[in-house]
Amino acid sequence: MKNISLKSSMLLFLAAFIWGVAFVAQSVGMDYMGPLSFNGARFLMGSVVLLPLVIYRRQKNRKEGIPAADTKITIKGGICCGLALCAAALLQQYGIMYTTVGKAGFITTLYIIMVPIFGIFLKKRVPGKVWIGAVIAAFGMYLLCMSERLALSKGDGLVFICAIIFSVHILVIDYFSPKADGVEISCIQFLTAGVIASIGALLFENPQLGQFIAGIIPLVYAGILSSGVAYTLQVVGQKNVEPTVASLILSLESVVSMLAGWVILHQALTGRELFGCVLVFAAVILVQLPDKKKV
Repeated sequence: MKNISLKSSMLLFLAAFIWGVAFVAQSVGMDYMGPLSFNGARFLMGSVVLLPLVIYRRQKNRKEGIPAADTKITIKGGICCGLALCAAALLQQYGIMYTTVGKAGFITTLYIIMVPIFGIFLKKRVPGKVWIGAVIAAFGMYLLCMSERLALSKGDGLVFICAIIFSVHILVIDYFSPKADGVEISCIQFLTAGVIASIGALLFENPQLGQFIAGIIPLVYAGILSSGVAYTLQVVGQKNVEPTVASLILSLESVVSMLAGWVILHQALTGRELFGCVLVFAAVILVQLPDKKKV
């Protein structure tokens, strides 16, 4: 059992690694095309990659006599998730144009703290550790993003709004996932986000085939590896790992993004910014720690 758990943990870490490096792919992708074109292509790729997994799971469930999820709810959930994902991803993509991938990774991870706080509006109890984590994260954000003029940079601001919308995205998933198949919802949400971004690209950008060919490496990474492969690794890995442990492993995505930006793009952070990263990551870990069981 321990071997199975270790293997699952490694799969989750690989997913976090892929997602962390994806920030670099997103940054490099801007050298070849606009944000709308990049996101349109990557999400359509992600949808196509997940399609075989959807078919496989349906066939497997049919053989095991597991009833299929309600089609209308699955489609509705996928479209709602796709709308939120499209908005969040575009803000993140534009934000990465004006900030480092390391900062973007840590700011995006704030959704882990925002989700339970937003749960207040759904009449859910917010543990005290979340409020403590929010204070620590806020101070970390101050060190990470605020300049000497006490102003949030354009890129950091866009990614922060992206984290807020990602929080909404997670709450939407939380609402629909018990009623439908998670992989099918993900496939539809990628298709929805891809179509919307592609239409936007045709209206506001001038996408050319040569741009996609030149930027095929970051596109394939963000579209196939980050969407299809990493998501599959998460689904498989979480089967034998406690949810809290899984969240802790997946949150390493932010650390990987910073290291990837430093190693690949040579985007170094100052000592102040690094300390801000440490505080944000500490807050994320604090929020995910299990509550003490009452005796």
